[in-house]
Amino acid sequence: MTDSAITTADLDLLSQWDTPTICNAMELVMPERRGHGFSVMPFVCAKPSLKSIVGYARTATIRAAAPATMAPADAKAHRAAYYEHVAEADGPTIVVLEDLDPTPGVGAFWGEVNTAIHKGLGCRGVITNGSIRDLDDCAPGFQLLAGKVGPSHAHVHVVEIGPRVTVHGMTVENGDILHADQHGAVVVPAAAVKELPAAIDLIARREAVILAAARDPGFNIEVLKKAMADSAEIH
Repeated sequence: MTDSAITTADLDLLSQWDTPTICNAMELVMPERRGHGFSVMPFVCAKPSLKSIVGYARTATIRAAAPATMAPADAKAHRAAYYEHVAEADGPTIVVLEDLDPTPGVGAFWGEVNTAIHKGLGCRGVITNGSIRDLDDCAPGFQLLAGKVGPSHAHVHVVEIGPRVTVHGMTVENGDILHADQHGAVVVPAAAVKELPAAIDLIARREAVILAAARDPGFNIEVLKKAMADSAEIH
């Protein structure tokens, strides 16, 4: 479910900062979230130059190592239901797809066709422990964070639509707000969204004092101590 108090403009505002900056600000806004709620294993990032993406999670699970056990007609209907799930959100989305195979990434769900479909349905990118392919032909502006790159889609099929998923150490509920870029991803509680810009401004002003001192030719340990003390006094 999306939060009616949060607008697409609120989410878009957060996209001007990278994900590490969002994590830093989260430490001020919600200190209890300092040690969890973000990815902890590296991703293959298809498009490192893209700016951050922010959106509501649409979750699902897949398998690819063996064929689906559904009848063909049921499998077709299930795939259609998955696309409806992606399309039904009231704001921008990010798909979080957990590959359940013992060796994730045997088959890629993501390539030229699915990135085009998802972008057309309002999705800004995907976060998955599975594989991706067709890197040169994926939809422009669509970000992919994946466990690996692979050549085949094998028997890839959607298993469950909308469950709680865990990808690279980050647990996500359907409808969670996500911020992601080449560094990884973090779940942003709805209550934090509007507070993060002010926290980011405070951190930037504090860091500016230390960075200016560190980059000065006369920098030494005493200058650092003073800069750190001065930084701590900024509120």
